[in-house]
Formats: sequence, C-alpha cells, structure tokens
Amino acid sequence: MADVAGEVLIVTGMSGAGRTTAANALEDIGWYVVDNLPPLMLRPLLEMSEAAAGALPKVAAVVDVRGRDLFSALPAVTQALRGGRSLRVLFLDASDDVLVRRFESVRRPHPLQGDGTILDGIRRERERLAVVREGADLIVDTSDLNIHQLATRILDIFRAEDQARHTVTVMSFGFKYGLPTDVDLVADMRFLPNPFWVPELKALTGEDPDVRDYVLAQEGAVAFIDAYALALRPVLEGYQRENKQHSVVAVGCTGGKHRSVVTVKELAARLADVPGVAVRVKHRDLGRE
Repeated sequence: MADVAGEVLIVTGMSGAGRTTAANALEDIGWYVVDNLPPLMLRPLLEMSEAAAGALPKVAAVVDVRGRDLFSALPAVTQALRGGRSLRVLFLDASDDVLVRRFESVRRPHPLQGDGTILDGIRRERERLAVVREGADLIVDTSDLNIHQLATRILDIFRAEDQARHTVTVMSFGFKYGLPTDVDLVADMRFLPNPFWVPELKALTGEDPDVRDYVLAQEGAVAFIDAYALALRPVLEGYQRENKQHSVVAVGCTGGKHRSVVTVKELAARLADVPGVAVRVKHRDLGRE
C-alpha cells in the first residue's frame, strides 16, 4: 500500500479480538501507539502530534469499552476529526464462540460481564459497538487467526511498501572472546586456513582485498558461503511468516578479524536480494587488539 506517513489510526473492536496484538505490530513498524485512550482525548493527541513537527508521523490510538461511559463519544469524535486529517478506523472482530474460548483460556472476565456470563458481556459489547463497526474503514475478523497470523495481517496492511518485513544482522566474532549471547544461528569458519599465520596478512583484516582473496581461494570457502546463503533463504522467509522482526546470524573464526569478516561480507551480499529482508553487517571483534 502507499506510504501512510501522517496518518492517524483508531484501533477498536471486540474485547478478545486482538487489539493488543495489533497495537504491538503497529509499534514494530514505527507507529506511535497510545492504549486505552478515552475518545475525548483524541483531539489533544492529534494536536500534540501536529505540534511535534514530524516527530510523530504515524499515530494509532486504541479506543475500546474499557473507557466505560466515555466510549460512547467515539462515533461523534471520529466524525469531527475526519475533516482535513488522514484518519481511519480499524475494527477487530471475532465470532462469539471464539471470543468465549479466548476469555476462558486466559481466565479473565469480560469487561462488560458484570454478574452475568462471558457471553452476556460479549452481547452487551456488540450492542455498544454496532455504530462504530458500521462506520469503520477496515474490519478484520480474527476468528481463524492466531496472534502471529494477526500480527502479519496488520503488518501487511499498514507497512510502507519499501519497509522490510525482517531485519537480519550478519555478525562476525572471535571464538577466543566468547560466543555472542544474542544470536539465532552460528557458523564456524575455523575449518579454513588462518590468514593470521601468513606474515604479509597478519596485520590486515578481512576488509582488505588481499585477505578476502586469500580466504575465498581456500578449498571449500566459496562452496560453504553459497550453500549457507541458500540454506538461510527459507529461514528468513519463515521468520517473516512467523512475524519474527529481527534475527542475528553470527559467523566466527579464532580472533574475529580475518575469515569471519570476509564470510560476513560475502554472506550479506548474497542475502541482500531476499524479498522483504533488510541486511545489516556488524563486526563485533574487529577493533580488538
């Protein structure tokens, strides 16, 4: 879809239909999200975003029946705010039986349940939300969606066209300094000869052309890099389907200065064309003595 910069989104809908999941997904792609906002606070929020001079380009407000009697003002406030603003209303819904199962699974009462049953609360809520649902710009039925599928659906709708679905950091490191603690996958390049023992290469790093040429000329080097890049493609595609926003692929050698640095740069270049993926390069131990 087109760039949504400057847009205001009201997220509302049935309790248990996934408002929190939707809000978290929006935050992941740069929206400024305010939860449980009374409708009468929408105008001050929008005025604040305008005064921020671009610091809050995309604002989402979660408005629902937790606002109690104040919630009834939402249709009128929304209508008044539509003039001159790019404002949309997202309504999340689900079938009654699905909502009942969700409330029972978390063992929490429905906010409008009172002394009745969960289903009583759901029916009261549907009555209050009927006008809001009718005026919504977008309705998403989450009955058949788990939290990951719902987050993916929200990202597909509201992510800018040029915004990556997943960011992978390809990081070099030295085993002698310890394994990184925040990684998803680790590769070991110590099966290749170490340029450290080549006098004219010892003082150089994997960023120097001579070291790169030496490493890639070793038996198995290019074959490994090509095969590993090919193996990572379905992993990165799967991370996108599961709505995993970030991952770290670590590549190690003894000191983190030669073989791993060359491999990381080559691997990053091969992963750059994976659809929906942004690739970052990091050299953890390159500056160590």
